[in-house]
Amino acid sequence: MKAEAWLFAICSVFFGLVAPAYWFITYDWTGASALTMTFLLMLLVTFYLWAHARRMEPRPEDRQDSEIADGAGELGFFPPHSWWPLWCAATLGVIVFGTAMAQWWMVIMGFGLGAIAMCGWIYEYYRGEHAH
Repeated sequence: MKAEAWLFAICSVFFGLVAPAYWFITYDWTGASALTMTFLLMLLVTFYLWAHARRMEPRPEDRQDSEIADGAGELGFFPPHSWWPLWCAATLGVIVFGTAMAQWWMVIMGFGLGAIAMCGWIYEYYRGEHAH
C-alpha cells in the first residue's frame, strides 16, 4: 500500500501546483475548481492509503527483504465468463429507449426483464456448472 500512497501523493502534488497556475494563466473558474477538486480527491485517497498501510501487515511488494516466492499462493476468486451482464445491459437499453420514446409499456417490460436478468446474474453461482 505504500507504493500506491506515494503514487497518489505525487499526483496530489502535481494537481496542487497546477490548479493555482491554471487560475493565474486563464482566470477560468470552471477549470480551476475542477483541478482543485481533483487535488482534494487525490489528497483524500492518499491519506486513506497511507493510514491503511500503517495499520496492515506489509505485503511482499512493500518489504525490502521479500522474495518472489513470498507472493505465491491463491490470489482470489476470478469468475468465469457470464452472459448475464449482456442481458442486464440489454434490458437497460430497453428501459432507456422506452423512456426516450415515451412508450411506458416498454419501460415496464424492461423493468420486468431487468429483474429476471439481475436475479440470474446474482444467483448464477448457486446453480449450474459453477455452483458453490
